[in-house]
Amino acid sequence: MPKVVVIGAGISGLSAGIYAARAGFDVTIVEQHNIPGGLSTSWSRKGYYFEGGMHWLTGSSPKMPLNKIWRQVGALKDNNPIENRDPIYNLIDENGKTLSLYRYLPQMEKALIDYAPEDKSRIKKMCREIRDFTNFHMPIFDVRGCQCENPVKIHPGEFIKMLPAVLRVPYLKNTSYTEYVARFKNKNLRHLLTSVIGYRYNALAFIYTLGSFASGDCGYPAGGSVRMANNMLETYKSLGGKIMFRTKAENIHVDDYEVRGVEVSGSGSGAAAGETCELEADAVIITQDARAAVDSLFDTMVDEPWVNTMRHKAVTEQNIFIGMGVKADLSRLPYCCIFPLKKPFEYAGCKYNELRIYNYAAYKEHAPEGCTALTCLLLGESYAFWKAAKADGTYKDKKKELGELFVKQLAEFIPEVGSALEVIDVATPCTYERYTGSYEGSWMSVWEKGGKQYNYPQSLDSMFGVYFAGQRLQMPGGLPIAVYTGRQAVQYLCRDFGETFV
Repeated sequence: MPKVVVIGAGISGLSAGIYAARAGFDVTIVEQHNIPGGLSTSWSRKGYYFEGGMHWLTGSSPKMPLNKIWRQVGALKDNNPIENRDPIYNLIDENGKTLSLYRYLPQMEKALIDYAPEDKSRIKKMCREIRDFTNFHMPIFDVRGCQCENPVKIHPGEFIKMLPAVLRVPYLKNTSYTEYVARFKNKNLRHLLTSVIGYRYNALAFIYTLGSFASGDCGYPAGGSVRMANNMLETYKSLGGKIMFRTKAENIHVDDYEVRGVEVSGSGSGAAAGETCELEADAVIITQDARAAVDSLFDTMVDEPWVNTMRHKAVTEQNIFIGMGVKADLSRLPYCCIFPLKKPFEYAGCKYNELRIYNYAAYKEHAPEGCTALTCLLLGESYAFWKAAKADGTYKDKKKELGELFVKQLAEFIPEVGSALEVIDVATPCTYERYTGSYEGSWMSVWEKGGKQYNYPQSLDSMFGVYFAGQRLQMPGGLPIAVYTGRQAVQYLCRDFGETFV
């Protein structure tokens, strides 16, 4: 049976490993970190547990075709039931009044109109658009030419239901998210709506996200990103799959246009310090960020049209992650709090008009008894700033400075952050780059106003046996694209090697 090496044990790598093992291939995953999950990860600091990879899961609803994929790879099991948080976002205004976004559209519409009657017509229009997107979802297809044990059956009715949303796509795609939100008169409503996704996207991404929530999807699996990744790893191992942690792929050995092996290094590879060894391979599935991989894993430059397009067109979604451990019970606050700022908070070349805080007071495993874990994502292009700080030796000082400034800002809304803070942890795009090899430390691609939705092939014409999977392959990316492209990569593998996809 052909030997397959999968580079990366993130969600796409685990997906690819599981499907390849099920199809009977001899599979080895190599992972440079010591845990699975890739960008979908969490970590502990001084007794506090910070969810750093997932706030909701697209495809969590059994009604969604993607849910079947999550079940097939073992990501969703009895040990991580889905919680549909509601309300999903909550703005706390200067008077202590709460303005919320709800899953149930009539409830959300009423709450928004009651708070901002001056925006009644605009709110009703937005809710109609969201309603049209409740039937809009990512369809699942099989690769043409792949022999499948259980082929996906396409039902025309599935696409007919999506037609109202499809008709809205051109308008929303050509409107920026910030332009869309700016049309609302109430400033606090603007603050709330601006907090749903990253500000650089088009309005389509915004409406699609709220439509997914309204459809009953986008729940949170108990145990978060780490439990989901460990579930997948357990499934992979049960199929006979092998994994090598602390093992970094250095180079893909290609001879006469065919894959021969993968050079690896690290303590998990068995190679001596500073040396590499080679894993024999008939095929390799690259699930490290494709944008980074095409320039780092081959001796010669990969010069193919789609690769060159990716090199020039990739717009990355970056973030600074801040985790805080507070010695106080903050259960009086909702799960996701939006705090509008009177004056923008600026750092690392980015400006923020509100703070979006995730409050894990209701999740007892995230903090010691009577304490609370808080997290925040500061979205924006900050990679160049942090890379320069690394180069000039000011990186640690600037992380400390950011943490202090952030705590000062947040303490105005949550006094306990200023008086009872026990730990703060700051992760920058350079942190994500270090642990995952992700291009510019990013975890998604930004689909901007009027921009083309780039979806790339998952193989190379110039090399047989090289396949790609991961969030960079289809815009905008994220967890659903990661698991789906892992499946697709194995279908291409099965087609090329004459095996049946299971």
